[in-house]
Amino acid sequence: MERILTEEQYQQLINRDQYTVVKFDATWCPDCKNLDRFIGGIITENPDKNFYAIDVEQLQSVAEANQVLGIPSLLVYKNGAKLAHLHSKNAKTPAQVREYLQSIS
Repeated sequence: MERILTEEQYQQLINRDQYTVVKFDATWCPDCKNLDRFIGGIITENPDKNFYAIDVEQLQSVAEANQVLGIPSLLVYKNGAKLAHLHSKNAKTPAQVREYLQSIS
């Protein structure tokens, strides 16, 4: 999963006319590492969505602007609008993430 490194890159990606899923995480986060173990298969199952990751410590202003209070969180954007936000407590299993992403399409 490609990492978003700048706020400008983030803005470009979320403003596209397609679903953009951004995983907010941190290197020290055990739940983020758990999500990373199964997210690859879920990405393959969702070819209509583009997936990216943001380290909340590197782009804290983006995390704060999106009210990311727990990690990992998965946010979905299209045309610059935030369509959905899966909070960390609900992003612990493949079933939870699949159900969330299916509800977007």
